[in-house]
Amino acid sequence: MELNNIKHADGAKHAKRRVGRGIGSGLGKTAGRGHKGQKSRAGGYHKVGFEGGQMPLQRRLPKRGFKSHLLKFNAEVTLTALEQLGASDVDLLALKQAGLVGQLAKVVKIIKSGSISKAVTLKGIGATAGAKAAIEAAGGSLA
Repeated sequence: MELNNIKHADGAKHAKRRVGRGIGSGLGKTAGRGHKGQKSRAGGYHKVGFEGGQMPLQRRLPKRGFKSHLLKFNAEVTLTALEQLGASDVDLLALKQAGLVGQLAKVVKIIKSGSISKAVTLKGIGATAGAKAAIEAAGGSLA
């Protein structure tokens, strides 16, 4: 194989369709746009979702749900992750440095997923009722 012999795979490249270039091309005269109407004109088209003046689908359907913009400041940590962290005193800074929560996080809550056997002291971190019971059963506490 030589560099000057390399070719594209079959079907990888195809000629661009040249429209409006005479009868023989098969795409002459109206160039595949049909006759008259908005879609046949240059620059004539409509915005996405426009239905010719009929009330568009996205406006016919009811609005539903809500996503708080404050969610990016909340974070959850599981008991399993807390166990693997291996620190006896855990605060927000320690969790950020370990990469368990994002840098934007302001409110952190421990959730009961997995188990914990080491005693840990939580400072400024909340916990669900189940997680709190599991941490206290392991000899830890919430400050």
